[in-house]
Amino acid sequence: MPPSPSIGLGDWVAVQGYRALTTTLRPLLPAYLKRRVARGKDSSDRWREKLAEPSSTRPSGALIWLHAVGLGEVMALRSVIAHLSKTTDAYFLVTSTSRGSAEVFTQELPKRTQHQLLPLDSPTFVKRFLDHWRPDLVIWAEQEIWPGFVFEAHSRGLPQVLINARMDRKSFESRRRVKWLFRAALSRLRFVSAQDEVTARHLRQLGSIDVTVDGSLKPAAPPLPFDQVEYEAVRGELKKGRFIWVLGSSHLADETVALAAHEELLKTQPDAILVIVPRFPDRASDVAAAAAALGNAVHVENGFGKLGLWYRLADAVMMGGTFSDVEGHNPWEPARLGRGVFHGPKFANFAPDYAALQKCGGAMQVSEATELADLLASRQLGVMGAKAESCAMERAAELLPLFARLEGLIDETV
Repeated sequence: MPPSPSIGLGDWVAVQGYRALTTTLRPLLPAYLKRRVARGKDSSDRWREKLAEPSSTRPSGALIWLHAVGLGEVMALRSVIAHLSKTTDAYFLVTSTSRGSAEVFTQELPKRTQHQLLPLDSPTFVKRFLDHWRPDLVIWAEQEIWPGFVFEAHSRGLPQVLINARMDRKSFESRRRVKWLFRAALSRLRFVSAQDEVTARHLRQLGSIDVTVDGSLKPAAPPLPFDQVEYEAVRGELKKGRFIWVLGSSHLADETVALAAHEELLKTQPDAILVIVPRFPDRASDVAAAAAALGNAVHVENGFGKLGLWYRLADAVMMGGTFSDVEGHNPWEPARLGRGVFHGPKFANFAPDYAALQKCGGAMQVSEATELADLLASRQLGVMGAKAESCAMERAAELLPLFARLEGLIDETV
């Protein structure tokens, strides 16, 4: 098939080369997914969605498809759905990649919204997925943009955008090695909205022309969901006037600091409770073993989707991933609930977010356990939480131009 008049020869070669490679790999993909299921990386109930075997039917009417990779990214899409659902009667299909994102997001789906796991980016699966769902508009988010899907959607005349784009130096360097491929994909998008100027510069260097900087979606996301009955039960059993602080989305290095800080805090507040919510719940037993010496003064959560519950019960929050090479997790989730955020020195993946919260007084960086314990004991947490919530509201308002642009595209195409 020769290149169409709408694309250059270089882009055509990129498209055909990528399709040929992913077609060659297709026979190996079911076995690859079965291995992931065996290791607990994918759900035994839903893994076939990644082969474009849908688990639900398409609703009748216009359909807007949104995609993000993982838990934090897909939860941020709730802000887009909440805003757009006020101005359109369209349905929403949200896809993601990780098991955790699917399990948490489906606990409380927004109205008129379905969720599927994104199929692997091979032509057979791509075409089967698009044939079934027939979206009217495609919204890619953050770092997730799959060339095969982009090329096929473009060939069908589907408008596509990339929003909440984020790309650090490391990600940029890896994509620059296949710049020809990403240039071809980015050229098929109607517009790109970046979280920050660094990302915008990287995207322009990769070939994207229409890039605006609108900030992060995360401050505008609705508060994390929770079960009211469970909240009342836990508050009655555990809270009882005691000081509770939460380590959210934790990793090993964060837990080491938090446990040492809690041991120090117990010297002056012997009834204080530390709640640790591991980023990966399958680590809960290991975390509980590490915390055993502190007895009932530490509670370790072992389920998905519990941060909404624990942040509401917390007097203070420390964000996980900020003492490890993970480089941070979303600080706006506790901020939206009026909780100030303590964090370590490693937050490169959310640098603009932590900087904004620090500037408004809603977040504070700590370097070691004793410092953290002293700050927790200071009880200046209510003011800090109010500033964090106010900052989130202000940042959410900055996204109105992006939402207006999406509404215009919907009016044009849906």
